[in-house]
Amino acid sequence: MLNWEERRLMVKVAKLYYFEGWTQAQIAARNNVSRPVISKLLNNAKKEGIVEIYIKDETVQTVELEQTLEKKYGLSEVIVVSTAGFAPDMAKRQLGKTAASYIAKNLKGIKSLGISWGTTLLSLIEEYPYERRDDINIVPIVGGMGSDYVHLHSNQLAFNLAQKMNTSCSYLYAPAMVESDELKERLVNSKDIAHVLERGRNVDMALVGLGNPFKSSTMETIGYLEESDLASLRKAGAVGDISSRFFDAVGKEVDHPLNNRVIGLNLDEIRNIPEVIGIVEGSYKLESIEAALKGGYLNVLITDDRTAQELLEE
Repeated sequence: MLNWEERRLMVKVAKLYYFEGWTQAQIAARNNVSRPVISKLLNNAKKEGIVEIYIKDETVQTVELEQTLEKKYGLSEVIVVSTAGFAPDMAKRQLGKTAASYIAKNLKGIKSLGISWGTTLLSLIEEYPYERRDDINIVPIVGGMGSDYVHLHSNQLAFNLAQKMNTSCSYLYAPAMVESDELKERLVNSKDIAHVLERGRNVDMALVGLGNPFKSSTMETIGYLEESDLASLRKAGAVGDISSRFFDAVGKEVDHPLNNRVIGLNLDEIRNIPEVIGIVEGSYKLESIEAALKGGYLNVLITDDRTAQELLEE
């Protein structure tokens, strides 16, 4: 039990430190004691309930979600975006804005930046600030050609991001998925395509989205996936895709003819990129995200608060 004098000293020290903004060294000098003594008094004031610390801001909840997810999945960083009350298109835009800001601040030492394709990455690029980054080369890590939905393809996204950064980009002159294994072999062995794929394998950082092939799938919308493909993917155990490569519930690339016809990096090659940033929202992708995290494909996850909460409850 503390006596009156001990309590009085604790209150005095706490008031100087928390309200008056004094440093521990200044308080120590004033009371003729060493700095560790002041540090111990402040800690004891918390233990005794004399000092209670609250963080009065709604972001404290998202920060807690971030830290718990980082620990659970061994990620270097998680950013949780609060999208409560937002319509779906506004939620995606908010996610794009947050991702754009994060990437713009974390490009130190990055010489080459890989990019996949999809609606989430489109929204990131739309929100990306105009700046000078002429020492960075943007590289598509999956093919992206076709006459429909061109704005979502990797080549178009690479070009748009290069314009925002005032820098150069490479082009992968091939579709994401081709009709036959034979055509794929011919294309990936052609000089230009082989060169860009090799560049893709050696990027310093990559930006990827994540898909659920069975719910609101952009690949189905674009016409890459037919009903019969979806049935056989389900049978093969696919739960999600990164860069048009399908993986199962434990994050392993599925053995499926469609995976063999993709022109782009495979999942092992994506995993080997030093920093892979996954930008994904929507709890309908929950199983896909969880499997991708189990597979170890992402270093950084940027997602919405509802999805983050559900990931922790899994």
